[in-house]
Amino acid sequence: MNLEVFADAEALAMGAAEQIAAVLREAPGERVSLGLAGGSTPAATYRQLRALPLSWERVDAWLADERWVPHNHSDSNGQMAAGLLLDHVNARFHRPRWAPWLEPAESAAHYEATLRSLHQPDVGPDLVLLGIGTDGHTASLFPGTLALADERRWYVANDVPHLKTTRLTCTLPFLQRAQRVFFLVAGTDKADVMSRIAAGEDLPATLVAKIVPDTIWLIDRPAASKLPT
Repeated sequence: MNLEVFADAEALAMGAAEQIAAVLREAPGERVSLGLAGGSTPAATYRQLRALPLSWERVDAWLADERWVPHNHSDSNGQMAAGLLLDHVNARFHRPRWAPWLEPAESAAHYEATLRSLHQPDVGPDLVLLGIGTDGHTASLFPGTLALADERRWYVANDVPHLKTTRLTCTLPFLQRAQRVFFLVAGTDKADVMSRIAAGEDLPATLVAKIVPDTIWLIDRPAASKLPT
């Protein structure tokens, strides 16, 4: 496990923003593909990232997952990312379609087509940011859900029965193409699941780390408190 531990959540947000900026600056090619995560730890990172000098006009930003809610809904990952980062920089921000008459699967299929248009057949995203839940889910790949078994599609509508909802999410085949993944993890409530991931338990976040060789865990000291020393 490639792990970097920060003193607290604030230090994590600042350090993660600096490392994200370094990856974006050094990425080859005319365009840079950046996958964004939802959650409080990425949100704090986005506040720091928008203040750093970058050639944002090169960046195509997209969402690793999204709730099936209107674009301006307070639960929307896109709304959060826009308000804290993308409204303040000159990047292209690609969001899944939402409308009352659309089905989640229709939106996911259209978004998959968008993602395929952004990436060359043999080149994946430059960087994908992910978080984890206390159950080990990442993006909206929850334990026991059907999206985990998808071997072909890049983006799907995933039913999450225990939450009584449907989420839009990227899949393992798409994440496997990533050049690099950063997991951003903070808080004592994540200490137990981090110890399970470190032990190799078969959780969605563990699966991502196994299939992306350049996976880096950026976590704060409370989240690391139950890891082996």
